[in-house]
Amino acid sequence: MTHPRIEIDSNVMLGKPVIRGSRVPVELIVRKLSEGATEAELLDAYPRLSTDDIRAALAYAADALAHETIHLSKAV
Repeated sequence: MTHPRIEIDSNVMLGKPVIRGSRVPVELIVRKLSEGATEAELLDAYPRLSTDDIRAALAYAADALAHETIHLSKAV
């Protein structure tokens, strides 16, 4: 799963996925959008972000979820 706009570097934000060349975590973008922030609000709050960065963060999050391990448990 490669995303050219996303980088993971143990020296940046403790290795969390961030927008390349920034300290803006993917998690922050997804969280803000889930709380109702608009793309325009994110771009205003984080001037170094672009629309393509926001889309890359969402694609990265979707890919991460698509590859997570699912654990099934028996109903009690």
